[in-house]
Amino acid sequence: MREISADAVVVGGGLGGVAAALALLRAGRTVVLTEEYDWLGGQLTSQAVPPDEHSWVERFGITASYRALREGIRRYYRDHYPLTEGARAWRELNPGSGHVSRLCHEPRVAVAVIEAMLAPYRGSGRLRVLQPYRPVSAEVDGDRVTCVRLAHRDGGGELTAHAPFVLDATETGELLPLTGTEYVTGFESQAETGEPSAPPEAQPLNMQAVSVCFAVDHVDGDHTIDRPASYGFWREYQPPFWGDRLLSWRCPSPRTLEITERTFTPNPDDDTLAVRADQRVNPGDGDLWTFRRIAARRNFVPGAYASDITLVNWPMIDYLEGPVFDVPDAAEHLAGARELSKCVLYWLQTEAPRPDGGTGYPGLRLRGDVTGGADGLAQAPYIRESRRIRALYTVVEQDLSLEVRGDKGAVAYPDSVGVGMYRIDLHPSTGGDNYIDVGCSPFQIPLGALLPQRMTNLLPAGKNIGTTHITNGAYRLHPVEWNIGEAAGALAAFCLDNGVPPHAVRERAGLLADYQRRLTDDGVELRWPDVTGY
Repeated sequence: MREISADAVVVGGGLGGVAAALALLRAGRTVVLTEEYDWLGGQLTSQAVPPDEHSWVERFGITASYRALREGIRRYYRDHYPLTEGARAWRELNPGSGHVSRLCHEPRVAVAVIEAMLAPYRGSGRLRVLQPYRPVSAEVDGDRVTCVRLAHRDGGGELTAHAPFVLDATETGELLPLTGTEYVTGFESQAETGEPSAPPEAQPLNMQAVSVCFAVDHVDGDHTIDRPASYGFWREYQPPFWGDRLLSWRCPSPRTLEITERTFTPNPDDDTLAVRADQRVNPGDGDLWTFRRIAARRNFVPGAYASDITLVNWPMIDYLEGPVFDVPDAAEHLAGARELSKCVLYWLQTEAPRPDGGTGYPGLRLRGDVTGGADGLAQAPYIRESRRIRALYTVVEQDLSLEVRGDKGAVAYPDSVGVGMYRIDLHPSTGGDNYIDVGCSPFQIPLGALLPQRMTNLLPAGKNIGTTHITNGAYRLHPVEWNIGEAAGALAAFCLDNGVPPHAVRERAGLLADYQRRLTDDGVELRWPDVTGY
């Protein structure tokens, strides 16, 4: 078995993993970065989800390196795409003019920008990217991980990676069970956390739905896919709280739970340059075509795009039948989630009600070339909820809930390593729960949530930090995951430079101040200006 070594092994090449690797590399360290899918970038790329961001993202509330990623995406469009003069002059260019985000774009563009950000370190030999590899086991000596064994996804062999620090940036916290690190899943009990939205008893297998996204455009011709084998089942499937069948335009409004009806208008005659996505004002999901549109044809010169391209990450693709980890039938549920998405596409093409009284949109064309999946869908499922470490500090709902905190703002943590903001946004769950959508105060990321209670050299670098099922709903989004990964990578580099364990950085005021100074020097914001949540 081949063996490799570096200053740090970052397992998982999603947004948190990329940010962690960049922080280590900027600090002069060597890194092995692994990723099981063909694209780096996780939820932004292989999962095909346009960035979910707060209302102030263009001004403050993100790290400098995340801002560089966003500006790199815009620059890539200006350098390589046939934009109209109006779109090219749009300072806050939104290529898709989607309503979910101020920067809706095609996944491949983010892949190109991420690769460019990493390219100098690959060239220097300080970064080695292993793709497609996933972790299969680990060796532990007491409270330290000594190595991680990695297997090639397509049968290309195994290797062992050694490093003083191991960062778990996987989508589901895969290293936690492999290393024996204490963790929690699903709902914690209200008795444990005191959270207003928590249930009386813990429900470890009650997790947020996963979704397998896909992209479509709408062009002439009949592009109907073959009828999926399980279409009959999903066509009649109706969650008890849904108000209609899952495959319909009707579903609960996340914020009010009122049953509402979405619209669907392929290629509308809207003014794409006038779109100003702002979740504070409007969630933007009234019309599903423009909600997560990632290419607006009117932002490009006539003839460049025959149609808009929209990303289907809509309520009806949320898979509720079971969790996709820590259960014996996890693989079946992952396959079921992909099958559901194919059934949704088939329903859209054949039976979806149209405003003119007809049914079906056969002109909808699956754009697997946009998402990179072999079956036409996204390469990877969109994972909203991970295993989460038992941390020195666990962020709870009452730390950031707008209803609980009021005008006091979120709890201020003396060990802040970054900031974030999003509503506490929980999708329906595998235990049969409806949306939980709670107004949120702009919050900080405490270092204590990045420190396992026991393990000394394993750091979480994504959705696996010390949040609860509830607060994960605010901490799971794109810029927060990036900030978490960046803070974890910077922490590992700081500990290597100073010869101290991570727990000492939180315990010793001088070390904490030095570490936080390093973060701010790198453009990580530790405090919010005076703004009110939503």
